[in-house]
Amino acid sequence: MEKANGLLWEVSLWEFAFVTVILAGGAAYMTGRAVARAWQPKYQLVINILLLACATRFIHFALFNGTLLSLHYYIVDLIVLLIIAFLAHRFTRTGQIARQYSFLFRRTSPLSWEKKESAGA
Repeated sequence: MEKANGLLWEVSLWEFAFVTVILAGGAAYMTGRAVARAWQPKYQLVINILLLACATRFIHFALFNGTLLSLHYYIVDLIVLLIIAFLAHRFTRTGQIARQYSFLFRRTSPLSWEKKESAGA
């Protein structure tokens, strides 16, 4: 099969969606959730996703004859995984803040919270 390189995927859209979005995206979601639940800093999340993007490139290479050392497709995979991981981190952190500090904050959306108005002031 001849490679049909695109801007976002190297071999096919199906391969990109399956490996990067579904498999590695699920791992990125769980990583973002774990970092938020452990109250670790965001740089820890970035380090983990950098390594996960390397593993994702290897899966593309080993299973679908993709290029192992392609900076362009590594960056594409990295951006997709970082978006998923940071959304999961923010979603989890919003739940934590609204649940653990319910006397100070309330959830305004799945990804945000705001300070409650003090009733006595």
